[in-house]
Amino acid sequence: MAWKFNNESPIYLQIVDAIKMQIAQGTLKPGDQVPAVRELAVTAGVNPNTMQKALSELEREGVLYSQRTAGRFVAEQKTGGTSMREELSQKHIQAFVDSMRTLGYADGEIVTVLKGYLHEEGAHE
Repeated sequence: MAWKFNNESPIYLQIVDAIKMQIAQGTLKPGDQVPAVRELAVTAGVNPNTMQKALSELEREGVLYSQRTAGRFVAEQKTGGTSMREELSQKHIQAFVDSMRTLGYADGEIVTVLKGYLHEEGAHE
C-alpha cells in the first residue's frame, strides 16, 4: 500500500482511515493478521508510536483485536450495523457536502453539480 499523508488531520487518524479503507475494499479480510507495528511504521514512513496509536484506536473501535502472543487481526464486522464501506462513504459524503456548503451551494445545487459531474465522467469511460 502506498501511504499518502496530508496536513489536514493527524497522521494517526489518516492511518486509521487507510486501514479501514483496506478492509472496505477487501484487501484486508476478517481474520487476517495485520503486520507488526514496526513493520507498518517503516512502510508508512512514520514513527512507531504514531502507528501504535492508530492501531490502538482501531482496537478501541473494534476494527482490530489482539491475541497476546500472535499479534493483531482484523475483527469480524458487526452484524446489523453499518459496514466499513458504508461508514467510509458517509464520512466522504459529509466532507463533500460540508465543502460545497462552505462554497455557498444550496443542497439542490449540490445535487445538480454532482449529477453533472457524474454524467461527464460517464461520457469519458
